[in-house]
Amino acid sequence: MNFEVLIVFVVLAFILVSLYFEILGPSFTFVIAISVLGVSRILTPAEILSGFANVQLVVILLLLLLGDIFRQTPIMEMLFDKVFKGARTYKGFMLRMMTLVAGFSAFLNNTPLVAIMMPYVHNWSKRNNTSPSKLLIPLSYAAILGGCATLIGTSTNLIVNGMVLDQEIIPGLPSLDMFDFFPVGAAMAVIGIAYMLLFSKKLLPERKDAMSQFRSRNREYILQTQINEGSPLAGKDIRNESLDRLKGLYLVEVIRDNERIPAISLTTQLRVNDQLVFAGDTETIADIITQTDSGLSFPTLGSLQESKNSEVVEVVISHNSSLIGKTVMEANFRGRYDAAIIAIHRNGERISGKITFQKLKAGDVLLLFVGKSFESRSAGTLDFYYISKVKAHRKLANWQYFVLFGGTGLAILLSALRLVPLFTSLLVLIILINMLKIYPPKDIPKSIDYELAMVIALSLALGTAMLKTGVAEMLANSLISIFLPFGKVALLAGIFLITSLLANLITNKAAVALIFPISLTMASNLSLPPQPFILVVAFAAAANFMTPIGYQTNLMVYGPGGYSFRDFFKIGFPLTILYMAATVTILGLTYLR
Repeated sequence: MNFEVLIVFVVLAFILVSLYFEILGPSFTFVIAISVLGVSRILTPAEILSGFANVQLVVILLLLLLGDIFRQTPIMEMLFDKVFKGARTYKGFMLRMMTLVAGFSAFLNNTPLVAIMMPYVHNWSKRNNTSPSKLLIPLSYAAILGGCATLIGTSTNLIVNGMVLDQEIIPGLPSLDMFDFFPVGAAMAVIGIAYMLLFSKKLLPERKDAMSQFRSRNREYILQTQINEGSPLAGKDIRNESLDRLKGLYLVEVIRDNERIPAISLTTQLRVNDQLVFAGDTETIADIITQTDSGLSFPTLGSLQESKNSEVVEVVISHNSSLIGKTVMEANFRGRYDAAIIAIHRNGERISGKITFQKLKAGDVLLLFVGKSFESRSAGTLDFYYISKVKAHRKLANWQYFVLFGGTGLAILLSALRLVPLFTSLLVLIILINMLKIYPPKDIPKSIDYELAMVIALSLALGTAMLKTGVAEMLANSLISIFLPFGKVALLAGIFLITSLLANLITNKAAVALIFPISLTMASNLSLPPQPFILVVAFAAAANFMTPIGYQTNLMVYGPGGYSFRDFFKIGFPLTILYMAATVTILGLTYLR
């Protein structure tokens, strides 16, 4: 093992550890890793930067932008209203929801689709006395299943295609077609929806609202208040009737001069300016804000508390939010969005101390007290998604809807028929949308996921380093020696298992970056058709069902559903095994007979 090989292995270990333990975040992790490879002269500056010129990277960003345009118009919700109008039963609603979402996810980015559907699912659940936790994981899984059916359904497939065009292992390897993914993707969409219809009610947790929700510690928010002058609470012990009247709230601790006093200290007398930290449910917290006789104020609200046009809304922090890692104080919600964070929910994790010093994480559910400018300031943001409130949308004329839907369909059709490259058709469509004032040009920068672009581009550079140093070949030969004795199909199963495990633990983009060069090298060394070894990586990386952190839509529903890691594993592990069986069987029969 020479020095360059050792450096690459150290870099790979650093990426795995940093992403698994969430030490630095995906983009900064890859920046450091690729910088080390550059300083070590394993990669040249041109090789490091070549990923930013990859056509598939730009296609991904254009598709994300197009999805965000759809998210900010009411057209999808109008369609949902018609489709779900007659759904009165749990299974009836789920079948329609999963079928519709899976169908759209095959051609539109699934993150905006889930963002649109979350408030809809929440409202339907409330009207029909059904727990949202019985529907939110199926919503995420439907988006994943549908996205795996076409080249453009998920960014993971496009990243793999970008690596195909960038690789030099097998010269002249053509680009993947739009429907190369369809045999496996369509079959698994049907199987996956059937599986959820049969087993979701039994395997998914029951999370109720209000007091029953509070008692089960689901959707438990942390709320910070302060005792005012003249409050009936001043001078009373922690255990007193005034606190008992705050139904649905549980006193966690008292903060006095930066000292934390646990609520179990029943004889502690409350004082003016003491800060009380409660745990409680959404409705109770919203009610207490409007009470004038509680003697409590909310330090995070400031002048918003006196506004006549304020309301309380729920949002979930997105997987690529700029707020991740910032404290509530640093997030500056009041200045940026005319809103204040009054409570935080983090899936049963006990949060202690002042809310203002809490660091925000992806998947956190926030209760916001918002002013009249919140809608306009938050329009187009990628920092969070609404849960229980459907936001205002841009109103379009009928002909504009026709251009948006018809143009998208035409762009996909021209690409599928190989008449016009997808990059060109999408670029023309985005320009047309801007020229016709369907979407303002000034909003485009806000809708671009720069962190995703960074991770994808640097992932391509990592693959180049693995190939140049021979690390990919070393790992490929090791896997061949383990799985080949069990047959060629066993090779695909082994790649699927390893890729899926990494994708669920360190994100799918990183998993693709690590496994793609190894998988393609295996095909080259064994003189086997490369297509199944390419597609199996794409399917395994995109089909993330076992953890909330492996895929962005899982993370989006993680907090709102009050799920635990165990909930995802319980229902996601059998589905992953089904997906692996279908993938390796169909690919084996198609390419390796």
